[in-house]
Amino acid sequence: MSLTVFYRGSKVKFGIKLSRRRMLSLAGLAALGVLAVTKPWQAGSLDLDQARQNISKEQLALAAQEQAVQALKADTEKKLTAMTIYLGEMQSQLRRLDALGQRLASVAELDNGEFDFNEPPQLIMGGPEVAITEAPAVDARDVIERIEAMMGELSNKQKQLALLESVMMSHHISAESYIAGRPIEKGWLSSQYGVRKDPFNGNPAMHKGLDFASLEEGAGVFATGAGVVTWAGDRSGYGKLIEIDHGGGLKTRYGHSKELLVKEGDVVTRGQRIALIGSTGRSTGPHVHYEVLRNNKQIDPYKYVYRSAE
Repeated sequence: MSLTVFYRGSKVKFGIKLSRRRMLSLAGLAALGVLAVTKPWQAGSLDLDQARQNISKEQLALAAQEQAVQALKADTEKKLTAMTIYLGEMQSQLRRLDALGQRLASVAELDNGEFDFNEPPQLIMGGPEVAITEAPAVDARDVIERIEAMMGELSNKQKQLALLESVMMSHHISAESYIAGRPIEKGWLSSQYGVRKDPFNGNPAMHKGLDFASLEEGAGVFATGAGVVTWAGDRSGYGKLIEIDHGGGLKTRYGHSKELLVKEGDVVTRGQRIALIGSTGRSTGPHVHYEVLRNNKQIDPYKYVYRSAE
C-alpha cells in the first residue's frame, strides 16, 4: 500500500506495507470506534420508548379505575335517592296513623293530651315526572339518621295505637259494639247459613253466612255494631267487601256491595250506612252476604240478627 503527499508543490510518495492481519486489526478498531459513538444514543432511545409505553399503560389503568369509581358513586347515589323516596312514603304512612289515632281518641272521648297524635298539614303534591337520576345528591349519613329517627317514631306510634285500642275497646264504645239486627232496612233472607246447593254449579257447598236480598240495588248496607273497619275493598268471591272488628274476637263482613262508603281505619257506629247493595263478585243478584266471625272463624249469624239491641 502506498501513500502520496504533496508538500509545497513537491510530490512526496511514501510506501506502507500492511499485512492482512494488521488490516483486519485496523478495521476492528474502526468498528469499535463507531459502536462507541452510536451505542449510547440507541440505548437511550430504547429506554425512553419503554418508559413512554409504561406511562401509557398506567394512564389507561388509572382511567379505567376512575370510570369504575364514578359508576359505583352514581349507583350509590341512586340507591340513596330511592331510600329517601321510601322514607317520604313512610312519613305519609305515619301521618295516616296520626289521623287514625286522632279519630279513635275522639270517639273514645279521651283527652287529646293523653295521646300525642299531632297531624301535620296535609301534603299537596304535583309536578312533572322526573327521572331518579336527576335527583339531587344525598348524604348517606343524613339518610341513616332519618331512618333511625323514623324507626323510633314508628315504634312509638305502634305502642300508642295498641294502648288506645285497649282503652277504646273497654270504654263506652264497647256497649255499641254489641252486634244485633239486620244489615239492610228492606229485603228478605234469601239464603241460610249451612250446607246448600251452589247457585252456579249445583253441587252441595257450605255457605258461611246469611244472604239478604233486595229489589233495590244501591240501597244502604248498615253496620250491625260499632267497631273499626279492618277491610274495605275487593276480595275474591265477596266482590266489594267491608270487614268490621267489634272487639272481643268478634267481626262482621258485608259482601257483594256496589259501592263502599267507608275505608280501612274508619270507626263506625251501629246503624251507620257503610255501603250500597250490589251484586259484585260471585253473585246472582243484588244482595248482602253477611258473616259473623268469632276468633276469625265464621259462625251462624242468625242469633245475632234476630236478637234485640241493647
